[in-house]
Amino acid sequence: MLIPFATAVVVGLVVLWPGGAPPHERTGVGFDRQTQQATVTKVEELDCKSVNASGTPPTGDTSTAEGSSAQQQENGTCKKATITVDTGKDKGRTFTEIVQPDQSRQLEQGQEVVVAYEPSAPKDLQYSVTDVNRKFPMVLLAGIFALAVVAVGRLRGVMALVALTISFLVLTFFILPAILQGSNPLVVAVVGASAIMLIALYMCHGLSARTSVAVLGTLVSLLLIGVLGSQFIGWASLTGNTDDNTGLIHGLYPSIDMSGLLLAGVIIGSLGVLDDVTVTQTSAVWELHEANPSMGWRGLYRAGIRIGRDHIASVVNTLVLAYAGAALPLLLLFSIAQSSVGTVANSELVAEEIVRTLVGSIGLVASVPVTTALAALVVSADRPSPQPAAAATPARTGRGRRRKR
Repeated sequence: MLIPFATAVVVGLVVLWPGGAPPHERTGVGFDRQTQQATVTKVEELDCKSVNASGTPPTGDTSTAEGSSAQQQENGTCKKATITVDTGKDKGRTFTEIVQPDQSRQLEQGQEVVVAYEPSAPKDLQYSVTDVNRKFPMVLLAGIFALAVVAVGRLRGVMALVALTISFLVLTFFILPAILQGSNPLVVAVVGASAIMLIALYMCHGLSARTSVAVLGTLVSLLLIGVLGSQFIGWASLTGNTDDNTGLIHGLYPSIDMSGLLLAGVIIGSLGVLDDVTVTQTSAVWELHEANPSMGWRGLYRAGIRIGRDHIASVVNTLVLAYAGAALPLLLLFSIAQSSVGTVANSELVAEEIVRTLVGSIGLVASVPVTTALAALVVSADRPSPQPAAAATPARTGRGRRRKR
């Protein structure tokens, strides 16, 4: 059964493989800006009154806490930062930026930053600080994560890291460019997620019947998630175009089906948790059979499903909390506005997260009985229980000994 499926995935990868994302002219908005690396070389303190009197505005991130008064800014101490560009054709060029005291991002001498470049702006306004350079702490944290995985998982941990790298490569070089090239996001997500599933599961857990059962359980659940997601995204009239980032994507590539992109995100987002559930359930059934080889497939299923119920309770709660945590700022805005629960749930921003969470959770719940049943059937057929006659032999021997005495 899995051989035709794997063949179809390979064919899908070949047919849909992109030649690269189509080019476009930069808009200079959001992430679609030219950026360079830079360093804050000097920071001077000065009176905000003199800055406001001279009419010199801050040239970078001017976001301030809403409601802050101009009087507070005038009485505060501003900073004048000198920034040196470290990369690009203007390497070594310096510019200054005024930092207000109530800005969320304060600049310090020696700090590495990311600067945006706008060639059409006046020369003294072409560069502005957009973010802090976080590469070192992010790389350090990734290194600690990799060491922890290898230290605990050993060879399995190494294989898990290799599978994670391959998953990232599939996402970067296949899924994203194929969608930008105009391929159907749902088809691309199904093919890409299936490829990630096959590579990750077999690489981490080996070529075995146990792994194949986990693959089948994951595949069935993904199909259910795809069908439910497609139906309810359509019934709820979710467009997938709800924020600045999706609006920018739609503006640059109008041919992309944004609702299909939403469904693709649901499928890919559910895959990681599904792998965990199906592998755990399959391993549980196999270990139950090892502990009690005489247990039939019905007994294995009942014991496995009891383990699965505990798993369902924890995983569904984890999934809901993960989405709630990601949308926490949005939920806070609704709370500030004193909106009712019905109003909040009906807004497209929150409705997307509700549909994403519930569809993914239904797929997770369904994966437990499906995978447990498949595992019980396969392990019972592969390793049949001992014959009753063998178990009766000691009893006959005991009766013979009693007669002899």
